[in-house]
Amino acid sequence: MSAVTTARERPSFTPAVPNTIEELGVPDMLVQDLVLRRVMIERTSTLASLSKSLKLSLPVVEFVFRQMRHRQLIEVMGMVGNDYTFMLSGPGRQLATERFQMSQYAGPCPVSLHDYHLATNAQAARIQVNRQKLRQILWDLVLTDSLLDQLGPAVISQAPLFLYGSTGNGKTSIAERLVRLYEDDVLIPYAVEVDNQIIILYDPVVHQKTGTDLEEVDRDPRWVRCRRPCIITGGELVSSMLDLRLDETSGTYAAPLQMKANNGVLVIDDFGRQLIPPRDLLNRWIVPLDRRVDYLMLRYGVKFQIPFELMVVFATNLDPATLADEAFLRRIQNKILVEEVSAGVFDEILRRCAEAFNIPYDQEKAEYLRRLILSEGRTVLRACYPSDVCKILVSISRYEGREPQMTKVDLERAVRLYFARS
Repeated sequence: MSAVTTARERPSFTPAVPNTIEELGVPDMLVQDLVLRRVMIERTSTLASLSKSLKLSLPVVEFVFRQMRHRQLIEVMGMVGNDYTFMLSGPGRQLATERFQMSQYAGPCPVSLHDYHLATNAQAARIQVNRQKLRQILWDLVLTDSLLDQLGPAVISQAPLFLYGSTGNGKTSIAERLVRLYEDDVLIPYAVEVDNQIIILYDPVVHQKTGTDLEEVDRDPRWVRCRRPCIITGGELVSSMLDLRLDETSGTYAAPLQMKANNGVLVIDDFGRQLIPPRDLLNRWIVPLDRRVDYLMLRYGVKFQIPFELMVVFATNLDPATLADEAFLRRIQNKILVEEVSAGVFDEILRRCAEAFNIPYDQEKAEYLRRLILSEGRTVLRACYPSDVCKILVSISRYEGREPQMTKVDLERAVRLYFARS
């Protein structure tokens, strides 16, 4: 748990509850199709259940219900309090079956692309931070003042960031913690409508929901209150993950990574080791990084613009000059070298790791560990060594049925296990 706790601020964008079908901003037929498919799935439905499932206000659901009842698409079975109980009629089931073949989506009603643009731009991150606050936020990392003084202006600018340097010195650890700088929440739509097509945006795997719907009855329920997203992708990144992906079964599109990361952070870890060639990725994003807009395409050729309102962090242990040309590197304004750690930083990391693993810390043994590491031709200390060695010390103690210790013998065993011999 962080040593710094701050109250989460509410989103700066708060859409009102649409009480008419016109205020939804999406085609009427799309809303009717959602109701048809939902009733078909539920078999017996009520206005309240439709409102909850489709994230629509009761006045909107009641309006569509009356339209469908007038067209004899539903049959009313009775009343539960002030609510109707109903099911599809024969013609209603036939129409629902036809619409179901086109799309099986029967979830929350999408928002319009226009409203998504407004929301994303309104919720663009604004960060004010200094060295002291940055150190408090990154409390669980041991970072030098020099590194903090480079990170500070970079995160304030929200411009793309290149973290580079030798492996094992904390580039990924720094990148994945930058999202802590955001002290407010954002609203993310369940889905976005483009040309009568539905793009699923909210993803519970990467979006951390905050609060409950009952706490926020004054806003449009089609939006989910979440922490600003932080999405990390590494060697598994392929070009298809940056474009819309059509689910043939449901008839809906899945949003690409950069769209899911809007208003947050997207970390490209181990940059240069992806299946997609680095230059292909950089060429794909040369316009978005420069103009903060991206372009996506539906399967049948309709192209549209989305905001690219996120902080992209590239973390790599390769030389940036070998990954990108000068034109692209110019668009990544912030480039920070994360160097090997000094003896003092190494000892502080070891002390914290020992405390976390309940291993008695000894400064003399810390110096001995450094000497062991800097033997047999090794010349640098890395930030990852203390944690990795402490894990091995714990494993040794469990193997021998005793409490973990930081003895010279155990440290020698751990170092022999950890480093490959030439």
